[in-house]
Amino acid sequence: MSKLFTISRRSFLATAASGLPLWFLQRELDAAQPARKILCPNDRPGIGLIGCGGMGQGDAQNASRFGNVLAVCDVDQRHVEAAVKRFTKDGKAPATYGDFRKLLERDDIHVVMQGTPDHWHTLINIGAAKAKKDVYGEKPLTLTIDEGRRVIKAVRDNRVVFQTGTQQRSGKRFRLACELVRNGRIGTLKEVHVFVPAGICGGPFERVPVPEGFDYDFWLGQAPQAEYHAERCHRTFRWWYDYAGGPVTDWGAHHNDIARWAIGLDGPVGIVARVVTPPLPNGYTTPSEFEATLTWANGVKQIVKTTLDDSPFGAKINKDGQRNGIRFVGSDGWIWVNRDEIAATDKQLLLDPLPENAVRLAASDDHMGNFFDCVRSRQDPVASVETGHRSACIGHLIIIALQTGLSLRWDPKKETFTGEGAAEANKHIAREMRKPYDYRFIA
Repeated sequence: MSKLFTISRRSFLATAASGLPLWFLQRELDAAQPARKILCPNDRPGIGLIGCGGMGQGDAQNASRFGNVLAVCDVDQRHVEAAVKRFTKDGKAPATYGDFRKLLERDDIHVVMQGTPDHWHTLINIGAAKAKKDVYGEKPLTLTIDEGRRVIKAVRDNRVVFQTGTQQRSGKRFRLACELVRNGRIGTLKEVHVFVPAGICGGPFERVPVPEGFDYDFWLGQAPQAEYHAERCHRTFRWWYDYAGGPVTDWGAHHNDIARWAIGLDGPVGIVARVVTPPLPNGYTTPSEFEATLTWANGVKQIVKTTLDDSPFGAKINKDGQRNGIRFVGSDGWIWVNRDEIAATDKQLLLDPLPENAVRLAASDDHMGNFFDCVRSRQDPVASVETGHRSACIGHLIIIALQTGLSLRWDPKKETFTGEGAAEANKHIAREMRKPYDYRFIA
């Protein structure tokens, strides 16, 4: 059976279900690499999981296709026990730790899956890099802009492989949309509309005892000391500025990365933002709804706002396109993309093949597989540490604009604010870390 016939038969279902055009699927098949082969048992690297909540366990399960989960670490014993149960294989249970630094001391751990809350990303990423472990680190890369610079330095100084967990970089629809935009398929790019699910309003919360087996002080880490209530931790940590950035850095970390990929520049030069729905007193601290406009040096306006539609699957585009996803607007039309579909003003914008000399973006169809391929080859993966940092900076800039209420100018090369309000905004590039959970903790 010929390759062309195979893809043609598949394409009837694939194009109907995904909106991906036949020419793109054919090109993907032509460029496909041979299936990954595990050469021998020793070809499977040892994996250490740090952060055993739902996302961390999911990442480790995905990674177990390519390596062996030998150790798990979490400050919550309940999470540790769940991870041990999940990753015990052939009667052999992974080793358990409450302090990630002990896990990093193991010589048989080659790769770290890092799935902690955002405020712990940086210290663990740097600690793993110093221990010469390759890292798959969840998004957003960091809690602040300054942390990103430090993570880049640690990764490059220690020559480790780092993949940021912005999985949409390995999504065919997103890559196709970005390639079409980069190659002028919708004319001159004018605007990028990014819609992210709204956050949560809640509070005030009841103070309750810290659960047994949960090291709350370690969980707080660099964040300020705060009384415990269940809403601070685990699933709802992301709605507190002490630990994350709310909807700005939740889905925003994914969609702003794709927006920047299509725009093709390091970062915006201007930012203005406003809170739409403010937090409740003595409750979650991140606004559940916001709007932001970012100006790029090439004149593109990026508008980021929340939508009450929290599902990227199955919904239809309304007249404003206001649901979870990204809409690229050009002088000759628009392209809409999310995890479920890709659409355009005119279907022909998608159906006409790009020329042979068209701009091509880095291709990956398996984010975790791409990471492990690079663990072998020692090449940069599709979402390198610099990529993760530059895209995370978009969220950090929006948060700084929201917190200061200022209209800001940004130099993406020097990574500093300029002009009016710069002195105040530059104070937010880094945050004070609570001792002992500062950079000396991983020295």
